[in-house]
Amino acid sequence: MKNIIKLSLLSILFAFASCKNDKTENSDKASAEATTENQLYSCPMHPKVTGDKGEACSICGMSLSEPVITKEAVVEEVKEVEIIKSKSSFSIDTILDNYLTLKNALTNDDSKAAAEAGKELLATLKKSNNDKIEAELKNQYATIVDAAILHATQIGENAGKIVNQRKDFSLLSKEMNNLIKMFKTDKKLYQDYCPMYDQGKSGYWISEIKDIKNPYYGSEMLTCGGIHKEL
Repeated sequence: MKNIIKLSLLSILFAFASCKNDKTENSDKASAEATTENQLYSCPMHPKVTGDKGEACSICGMSLSEPVITKEAVVEEVKEVEIIKSKSSFSIDTILDNYLTLKNALTNDDSKAAAEAGKELLATLKKSNNDKIEAELKNQYATIVDAAILHATQIGENAGKIVNQRKDFSLLSKEMNNLIKMFKTDKKLYQDYCPMYDQGKSGYWISEIKDIKNPYYGSEMLTCGGIHKEL
């Protein structure tokens, strides 16, 4: 009789555990399916065209294969901006002007002009005074500027090597975006994105115009890409 009771209890426990595991698996599966269903994809050549993965682009016919940033990710990004935003009167306008001059030189496939613009940006970064920046943001600002100085130096020293300059420019663009997140500017700016550059990993840049002028490919694919967001 005792053995029968033990077997019954074990059967109940096993059934409960199996049911619990099934619920967990079903919940995970449902979550994954919901994520997949909500995920949009864009055309590598025309980022504004979105839809389900594998669908044909309505402009060029290519398959939609580039994941589009979800609404939730955008919300998180906005939260981050609000957290690190400076309330000081510190201006980054001159830094941005130098950066945009550099961007335009690369767009024009002018490696020599890009090198000169890189040197000008380097000088501006080195003489920038952070006295007006809040104490709690000075270390963060210094980290961004140190990285920007490194990339501007490399661009300035690599005249005639535009592939190398463009690689450093992609890294520099990330730091410029961080500065814009931290400080106010009256400039109307856009963050553009080229899904073809570096396999879509680092093809971002900041632009002062709505028209796409690609600094990573210049005349080779001047209009490749699209506006990622307005800044």
